[in-house]
Amino acid sequence: MTTPYGPGLEPGRFFLPGPTEIHDDVLAAQNNAVIGHRGGGIQKLMECLQAGLQNVFRTERPVFIATASATGLMEAGIRNGVRERLLCLVNGAFSKRFADIAAGCEKEFVVHEVPWGQAVDPEDVRRLLSEGGFDAVTVVHSETSTATLNDIPAIASVVREFDDVLFIVDSVTGIGGAEFHTDAWGVDFVVTGSQKALALPPGLSFAVASERMMERARTLPGRGFYFDLVRFEAQLEKLQTPTTPAVTLFYSTAEQLGRIHRETMEARWARHRALSDRTVQWVEETAAELRPGMRVFAAAGHRSPTVTCIGLPESGDGPKVVAGMRERGFVLGGGYGKLKPDAFRIGHMGDHDLAALDLVLEHLTEVLR
Repeated sequence: MTTPYGPGLEPGRFFLPGPTEIHDDVLAAQNNAVIGHRGGGIQKLMECLQAGLQNVFRTERPVFIATASATGLMEAGIRNGVRERLLCLVNGAFSKRFADIAAGCEKEFVVHEVPWGQAVDPEDVRRLLSEGGFDAVTVVHSETSTATLNDIPAIASVVREFDDVLFIVDSVTGIGGAEFHTDAWGVDFVVTGSQKALALPPGLSFAVASERMMERARTLPGRGFYFDLVRFEAQLEKLQTPTTPAVTLFYSTAEQLGRIHRETMEARWARHRALSDRTVQWVEETAAELRPGMRVFAAAGHRSPTVTCIGLPESGDGPKVVAGMRERGFVLGGGYGKLKPDAFRIGHMGDHDLAALDLVLEHLTEVLR
């Protein structure tokens, strides 16, 4: 039987901003025998996952696990956390998704948009919330389209000045690579996906809800069914899930959480920051020596440690660079949305190291030359 799958890449050549390259041991863990999703076996597995995920999220709260992409739990955040009116902070393509979800859930919302490549100013958030009428705020931690990192602790501090306003965060390309402290920062709801900086197979999403968030959820109608966080909470108290989970992906998650524990989150954050710094250094050197006008798209001081978006001076060069690297056996991300013609992205997240990144940058220099 002929399959549609293309040839596999050598390790260290897959640098998409998600899904990411996955360690062989993590992939192999899926070969464990399937077990029922009710009973002692799943409870032991869930107990293991909870300990590892709480370390990753830096929380003492339970971590919800959904067999869905992160967009599913983003919808859960809206359905379970927004009473009447939502403030959506937008600085790229993916931060707008909360607004799109709110529209689909028939929630009233206001979009505050800043130019792509810039971070949200916490003072703007304070001004907007002071005008009144909002009961929740959404933002993206690491905006994957522009590789911009928003200042989550600063924004959270502002939101906490308003007693009845919840803070909902998409950290899909943040958690696992960019420093994040759910409890200490006062985040009410944060969601991530398995296939990004956690370097797991696609298909799972993870979220933490504060007690404030859960108190709000219990009062809201229209929470839906599949993503009703009250049902998630009730089942998680029994170390189970509301519906049949992707058990084989749970095995991979347990394996990877063990690897993350051995590395430590502090070392993981530092490794991702070093990858980002090396990429920025390469862009600056290459712009000076080879490609004047080439630049890191995100503003200095607000650059994601997990992905870098690189702007090129000539429109149309972005797809050419991605295609040229593909010919050399490397997969990079193209520019996203309106940045597609004149940008490309390097997803230096997951388990990549500096040696693998330097090989990518070496070939990129030749492609640009």
